[in-house]
Amino acid sequence: MIILFKMSERNLCTEVLILTVKNQGENNRVICALSPELGIFYAILYGGPKSKLKSLVQPFYSGKMWLYDDTLRNSKKITDFDPENPPSSFRNDIYKIMAANLACELVLKTKAAGEWQKSYVLLKSFLKGIDLSEEKEARLGTLRFLWRYMELLGIQPDVRECCCCGENLLVFEKDSVYVDRENGVACFECARSYEEGSAFQFKLNKEALVYLDSMNILTPGQVRRLTLKSESVYKIKQLAFFLAEKACGTRLNSLEMSNGIL
Repeated sequence: MIILFKMSERNLCTEVLILTVKNQGENNRVICALSPELGIFYAILYGGPKSKLKSLVQPFYSGKMWLYDDTLRNSKKITDFDPENPPSSFRNDIYKIMAANLACELVLKTKAAGEWQKSYVLLKSFLKGIDLSEEKEARLGTLRFLWRYMELLGIQPDVRECCCCGENLLVFEKDSVYVDRENGVACFECARSYEEGSAFQFKLNKEALVYLDSMNILTPGQVRRLTLKSESVYKIKQLAFFLAEKACGTRLNSLEMSNGIL
């Protein structure tokens, strides 16, 4: 378990994962970070363009951060940062940058699901995983992150049992259908009772359902060894992106600006 060190009444040291970095004025930056102890917080990074600290405090970096907590002004100032294994492949890979933006935006807009420690571990593992992966595996890694985060949020639909009749969906060869108003998956026969072509319904083939179920019952290493056809990947992506925006209650900027890259 990560411990928050209190060096004095106003000085803190904690593990963080940097979600966003935005300029404030000519020289300063506002940092939004996730800490397993502090949750999501904002802090100011002071310094000009030659500041060594500015080159260390970058989006998607994780590590130990030292903060000065000004309780009177209700603000935090970054005094030092020690990054841990900064991502090396993001700079030259537009997909990975956009996937990281998507994950961080989702965590930020859902307030880390109220589970600071679990969200921190899940997000950090995801960013590390895609940094070390080729694009094809990184794309699957993004879907795995979204699906597991839906479980953390408590809105992950059941892919094992039909939301109408309770039959085992994993034995059917015909496509099942995700039904938004039930936040569940209906078998082929029960799906007929819903208006065909209505909004927010997604078809899921057997392979897609088995893969989604595997993420809940197998270890991450075991799931990484599974393969998926492109059709199944597309079906899972449709559902995962929909659930992500449903969780936020709004469109995600990272999806709107991805121009189909994600």
